[in-house]
Amino acid sequence: MATIPLIDYAGQLLLACLFVALLWLQWRFPLRRRHFSVLHRLVRNFVVSIPGFAIVRLAMLPIPMSGAIWAQDRHIGLLNWLTLPGWAAAAATFLLMDYAYWWWHWANHMVPLFWRFHNVHHTDLDLDVSTAARFHFGEMFFSTGFLALAVILFGIGPLMLLVFFIAFEAATMFHHSNWRLPIGLERVLNAVLVTPRMHGIHHSIVQRETNSNWGTIFCWWDKLHRTLRRDVPQDAVTIGVAAYREERELTVGKLLALPFRAQREWRLPSGEVPERAPQPADELAE
Repeated sequence: MATIPLIDYAGQLLLACLFVALLWLQWRFPLRRRHFSVLHRLVRNFVVSIPGFAIVRLAMLPIPMSGAIWAQDRHIGLLNWLTLPGWAAAAATFLLMDYAYWWWHWANHMVPLFWRFHNVHHTDLDLDVSTAARFHFGEMFFSTGFLALAVILFGIGPLMLLVFFIAFEAATMFHHSNWRLPIGLERVLNAVLVTPRMHGIHHSIVQRETNSNWGTIFCWWDKLHRTLRRDVPQDAVTIGVAAYREERELTVGKLLALPFRAQREWRLPSGEVPERAPQPADELAE
């Protein structure tokens, strides 16, 4: 277990470097036109993220890690019952956990209590790598319980849990970024991975599009459940939640209070419900 702190420190450094790199890449090669002040959004998103980040470091990693050690010591959970070579156990960890997170993301949209907190993430009026940090501390609290349960049920090893968590956070930053990859390269990547154009559709103000593309690392789960949307060009996507279109309604204080207030219907302030007819698309639209 002595290797776990080393991997944790290395992982945090890696994630910090990746964030800075994506920040530069999205500034140099933007995918979508920005509509609001980058600096104001960065400050707002990071201030909102501070309580959630504290929960991640104090609970969301330590509690599931303790659960993983407990399950391993008592030979509890699926992977502890199977005799698999190391590479197969690693692959199974990524597949099982990423699929579990697909369902957790689905629940955050479909269960009203969870949506109250996840709504804070989606109300960002632009989408970039800083949005990957914009999660309400209440969502992090619920996520801690989900992660601990999944780790014990699947019998995820402590070391593999940490490796998966670092990869998961890296994937989250990548697909939230506003980096315009060459479309040919992104289509190749999107045969396996969730990419910025794919996830951009998930942050659309059209609710049918928001209720799609729930994957984090792999896009396979959306293919499996027929929730994969690739048909919307990025310049046609309006980012955010239909009912929250004014920056003055999305200050740090109001965002932290948002889950505890009455939730608005999914319609624009004008009363219009944003719609767009789905189009067949075999590959990612540019």
